[in-house]
Amino acid sequence: MEHEITSPQLLLNAQGNIAEPGYAKRLLWEYNREQIATSALRIKEWDYYYVGNQEIGFAFTLSDVGFLGLAGVSIIDFRNQKTYDTTDIAFFPLGKWRLPRTSELGDTVTHTPKTKLSVTNDGKQRHISCIVPNYAKSGQPFTAEITLSDTPEESMVIATPFAKAGHFYYNQKINCMRCSGKAVWGEKRWELDPAVTFATLDWGRGVWTYENTWLWSSLNAQLPDGTAFGWNLGYGFGDTSAASENMLIHNGKAQKLGECVFEIPALNGKAPRHRKLGMDDEQDYFGDWHFSDREGRLDMVFHPVHDNLQYTNLGVACLEGHQVFGEFSGTAVLEDGTAVTLDKAMGFAERIHNRW
Repeated sequence: MEHEITSPQLLLNAQGNIAEPGYAKRLLWEYNREQIATSALRIKEWDYYYVGNQEIGFAFTLSDVGFLGLAGVSIIDFRNQKTYDTTDIAFFPLGKWRLPRTSELGDTVTHTPKTKLSVTNDGKQRHISCIVPNYAKSGQPFTAEITLSDTPEESMVIATPFAKAGHFYYNQKINCMRCSGKAVWGEKRWELDPAVTFATLDWGRGVWTYENTWLWSSLNAQLPDGTAFGWNLGYGFGDTSAASENMLIHNGKAQKLGECVFEIPALNGKAPRHRKLGMDDEQDYFGDWHFSDREGRLDMVFHPVHDNLQYTNLGVACLEGHQVFGEFSGTAVLEDGTAVTLDKAMGFAERIHNRW
């Protein structure tokens, strides 16, 4: 089931399909936008950075999905169970933002009128710079200068085809990057300590089918011995028969997991908290979730503390779902048999439905 790619190669063949689906621990496939065999309106490219610790989280989104360009900045306050957002939209960027064709080097800059958001990457460190003059319509500016360092040697990389010809998903998730710097919003100020603050990069390129529902979980934590531990778990999109995207990251090394399951509790007669989301008829997102895998290497209970509800309806394009932040407790077993125990480590798990 898990086909590993170990040598560099082109991502797409002459027909615009993935030449060899599978997973890798480095960015071995070469992505070339010019080889995509479909309209620029259907190409999706994004860089999503999540920066967080046990108290606060920040999310920065730079996304060109063909007909829309998005610059998004979120503050997720776990203690007060609140999310603050500003999303600036530009129409029909169609690749003009020139998002880098590799995550290893290059700069990403937005071109929206109300948000200045950029990520510079010299191959050693990434630097997030952000200015939003009227953040969350508060009349107060939000600014952030954050440096990401200590990028692990290995990460989760996957090339996934869809059943429809010319459609594919090429994705890298980098966990456990250390973060330093500061963020300021009005009178609020956050100093980021790299000993306890980590970042995840979700770097995605591809051509998606119009309607999808996916599940994704990401975690970064510092273990008692000072090493960094994290994971990427997910499913629900494309043909994953060649490989899943489930991976543990420990001390800079990636360790593959097979099929994983997110068990979200049922409502059992409770009314859904957010009735406008059509996909919320059955799940109790504030109940404790359970995460496991077939091989018995993952056994985690997830206790939600905040639901970052996401709902955008632009007619032809719609996103609805739950990005739930909470505490993970349980065990994950490394390839050498070592059991990693977590006790209320902050991470997130999401279930998202998209039409785009």
